[in-house]
Amino acid sequence: MKAEKARKAAAQLLKTGKSKIWIDQSAWQKIKEAMTKEDLRNLIRDGIVKKKKENQQSRARARILHEKKKKRRKTGEGKRTGSKKARTSKKKKWMRTVRAQRSKLIELKNSKVELKIPYRKAYEMIKGNFFRGKKHLEAALTGAKK
Repeated sequence: MKAEKARKAAAQLLKTGKSKIWIDQSAWQKIKEAMTKEDLRNLIRDGIVKKKKENQQSRARARILHEKKKKRRKTGEGKRTGSKKARTSKKKKWMRTVRAQRSKLIELKNSKVELKIPYRKAYEMIKGNFFRGKKHLEAALTGAKK
């Protein structure tokens, strides 16, 4: 079989383009002797004819960047696109603060510390967005100044 015809047939068998076919230069005689596609399949099995590796985009730089972002590098104001709300929604921010405060309230209730505000009232105040954060809640309930 002629070289170009063998390359075309191998490309069909390996489901790739003609330019992606690699043929071992030392085994040209075997390729010339090959007459059918079955002969070519045997050559592929023997490793004389191979499919070249696809060009892949390296993720090495992306991995390094991801590691740096995990450490909170490269996240300054200059790197941010989109509004504050677009980056984290108001609802998610609310859920995060309320859940933290409620868990802190339960923690204080279970620690047998005398609360200045009754539990139910404090719970409702949390729901009403009275406290700025956990420390403000703790200060209001225990009477400690923070």
